[in-house]
Amino acid sequence: MIDEVRIRIKRINKNFNDIPLPSYSTEGSSGMDIRAAVDDFVLLKEKEIALVPTNLSVEIPEGYELQVRPRSGLSVKHGIGILNSPGTIDSDYRGEIKIILFNFGSGDFRINRGDRIAQIVLNRFYKAVLDETAELNNSSRGSGGFGHTGKE
Repeated sequence: MIDEVRIRIKRINKNFNDIPLPSYSTEGSSGMDIRAAVDDFVLLKEKEIALVPTNLSVEIPEGYELQVRPRSGLSVKHGIGILNSPGTIDSDYRGEIKIILFNFGSGDFRINRGDRIAQIVLNRFYKAVLDETAELNNSSRGSGGFGHTGKE
């Protein structure tokens, strides 16, 4: 059994009530598809950024966040990605969810009203307490990073 967490969701403008709320596409999906709330369509030109509205705001319980992630089909078929990915929607944010789309592809891409443009994933998080110190414990990796193993 998977734990369920209730999230309050609000439509901002009734003119977009025909657009479905975010939902899971399959029983095993971890992300809910979220849709574009545009009047007709938005043309995302090659190498262009667009901030696409969803007409939704949420009330996330404290200790949780929603992450905004790309949809794999849009990425592989059309070169559409999300900047600042994964994006974070904090529990104290009450504004409209907007998706930062980027067209990495070689042509223009049309985003129609109600198109699935991203997915949102609920995550629990923990607050870090930082303890400043003059020394850190050693590890087998040490300070090696950015391809230090020589393995690709």
